[in-house]
Amino acid sequence: MKSIAVFCGSRMGENPLYKETARQLGELLARENITLVYGGGGIGLMGIVADAVLENRGKVIGVIPHFFNEKEVGHENISETIWVNSLSERKTKIAEISDGFITLSGGFGTLDELFEILVYSQLDMNRKPVGILNINDFYTPLLALLDKMKNEGFLYEIHHKMLLAEQSPLALLEKMKNFTYIQNQEWIKAIKK
Repeated sequence: MKSIAVFCGSRMGENPLYKETARQLGELLARENITLVYGGGGIGLMGIVADAVLENRGKVIGVIPHFFNEKEVGHENISETIWVNSLSERKTKIAEISDGFITLSGGFGTLDELFEILVYSQLDMNRKPVGILNINDFYTPLLALLDKMKNEGFLYEIHHKMLLAEQSPLALLEKMKNFTYIQNQEWIKAIKK
């Protein structure tokens, strides 16, 4: 993997573990010579990850809508900034230039980015690994919901397995490196009935 998109909060969160893990992830990406692709912000966990990559001589590509420039939330010192016109265009560009996706803790925007890429995976439009860092059990309730979706017949087992989850950046990165996409067309046949 040459580049990984990181989806995460524009806020720090209340627990210092979120900030520390974001920093560790940035350091790991730089050490592994993996380019960080992200939303281009200089605030919150987004800024922490980007700064950690840069401080360790890594490359950072930010994809940011023009309207965020007016709010002064863009990171001014990253390696490359790609300006886009909308959030939708931002997500498309990030998906296009990334070889994998990691989700840290965050809010609505973070979940939007995660689930859009998971839907792409489900529809065979993304064959790249998608993972979450379950810091401080932040995503444990979400993982339980996904289990329920599978158990109640709303999510195929093969799609359920597409989302990789770990508690440490290194363990997640290793899982992503060993990920093999498995195409499943059975769900398409099932919904046509």
